[in-house]
Amino acid sequence: MIQNNTIKIALFYLISISFILLNLWLVIKKDTLAGFALPFLLGLLLLAVFSFDKLIYLTVFFAPLSQELSRLMPWLSFNMYLPTEPILFGILLLFFIKVLQERQFNREIILHPVSIAIYINLFWILVTSFTSSMPVVSFKYLLVRIWFVVAFYLLTAKIFSDGKKQEQYVWLYLSSFLIVILYAISRHWGYGLLNKQAAHYVVVPFYNDHTSYGAALAIYLPFVTLFSFGRAYSKKIRRYSMIVLGILVTAFILSYSRAAWVSMIIAILVWGVIRLRIRFKHIALVATAFLFFTYSFQDEIVGYLERNSDESSSNLLEHFSSITNISSDASNLERLNRWNCATKMFKERPFWGYGPGTYMFQYAKYQLKKDRTIISTNAGDGGNAHSEYLGPLAESGVLGLITFLILIVTVIYTGIHARIRTSDKRLKGILMAAIVGLITYYIHGFLNNFLDTDKLSVPFWGFTAMIVAIDLYSRKEKQTADKNPA
Repeated sequence: MIQNNTIKIALFYLISISFILLNLWLVIKKDTLAGFALPFLLGLLLLAVFSFDKLIYLTVFFAPLSQELSRLMPWLSFNMYLPTEPILFGILLLFFIKVLQERQFNREIILHPVSIAIYINLFWILVTSFTSSMPVVSFKYLLVRIWFVVAFYLLTAKIFSDGKKQEQYVWLYLSSFLIVILYAISRHWGYGLLNKQAAHYVVVPFYNDHTSYGAALAIYLPFVTLFSFGRAYSKKIRRYSMIVLGILVTAFILSYSRAAWVSMIIAILVWGVIRLRIRFKHIALVATAFLFFTYSFQDEIVGYLERNSDESSSNLLEHFSSITNISSDASNLERLNRWNCATKMFKERPFWGYGPGTYMFQYAKYQLKKDRTIISTNAGDGGNAHSEYLGPLAESGVLGLITFLILIVTVIYTGIHARIRTSDKRLKGILMAAIVGLITYYIHGFLNNFLDTDKLSVPFWGFTAMIVAIDLYSRKEKQTADKNPA
C-alpha cells in the first residue's frame, strides 16, 4: 500500500513538473499560451475514453455559447464553431473507430424508419457532392451534417434508449442558453427594450442575428412549458421552470423574430390538432381546400399583400403585420430575392443541383436588378437561401427536397403514433414537447435555414432522437405487456 502511494505521488509530481516546464518553454521560446489548453484537451480525451455520453452533454452545453472561429481569427480562410465542432469531429472519429472495433451498434436505432430516412437524405447529399459545382465546399457540408447526425441523433438516441435523460439533455442547453438570454436582455435594456433594431445585434457574438436566436427560443418553449405545468414533475421543478418560462417568453417577444412568432402560432394549432385527435383525412381536406382557395384567388391575395405598407418596427403589432408586406419591407423583399434565386438555380439544374452548401457562392448571378434591395449582397454574407426547403432544392435538386420532406413526415408520423402507444404520462409529455418544438422549426424553415449550425442542430437532431428512442421504448413496453397480461 505504501509503495502504491509513493508511485502515485511520484507520478503526480512528474506530470505537474512536466506541465510547468512545457508551458515555460512555450511561453519563452514560442511566445504562446497554448500549453494551458492541454488540461482541457486531456479532459476531453478522458471523457471520450471513459464516458462518451458526457462528451455529448458537454457539446450540448457549449452550443449556445460557441463562437465562430472567423470572429476570433478573421484572417483564416476556413470557419468553424468553437469549441463544439472540434469536439464533434473527435466524436465522429471515435464513433467510427468504436463501430469498426466492436462491429456493432444498437440495431434497432440503426434500422428505425427515421434513421433510414436520414440515410437516404445523406446519401443524396453525398451523390450531389460528387456532381457539385464546388466539390470541396459540398464535402465539407456533408462532413458537418454527418457529425451532427452521429452525435446528436445516433449516439443521443442510444443515451435515451432506456426512456430517461431527455430532461437532462434539454436542461443542459437551457442552462447555458439562459446566460445568452440574460446577456441579450441586459444589452437590449441599454438600448431600450422596445428598440427593434437593437434586437438584431444584442445576441452577437453568441447568435449571428435575432432570427436564429428566435428559432432557438421557439423550439425550447414547448419543453419549458411542459416542465412548468407537467404533473410528472415535482413542485420544485415546476416553480423553477415557471421562472425560466417567464424569461424565455420575454426573450421570445424581444427577439422581434416574426418567423419565430408565426412558427409558434402554427405549432400551437398543431398541438391542438394532436390533443383533439383530429383525423388526418379532415386535416387533408382542410389543407386541400386552403390550397385551392389560395390558387383560385392568387391575384387578389398578391394585390392585398402589396397594399400592406406596415414596416418592421418597434411597435409589436405593426412588426407582426409587416410579415405580409411585400412592397416595401426590405427584409421581406430580400427574402423573396433569395427565393427567386434559388428557384432559378433549380430550373438551371433541376436534378443534381449546384451542390450542397454552394448556394451562397452561386446565387449572385441570378439576382435581377429589380429584385435587389438595400441589404442585397453578392458575397452571400447575409445568409443563405432563407429556406430549409428551397436551399436543398437549389443545391441538391428535386430529390434533395423530397428526401428532406420524407424525413420530416417520418418523424411526425413516428412521434404521433409513439404518443398514442405509450401509457407513460411523462413520456407522452416529452413526445408532445418534442413534436411541437420540431414543428416550430419545420415552419421556421420556410423562412430561414440554420441546420448548418450547432445552435439549432442540437435541438433538431436531439428532439428527433428523443422521438425515435421513446418509440422503440414504447414498443418494448407494449410487447412486454402483451406477453404478461395483468
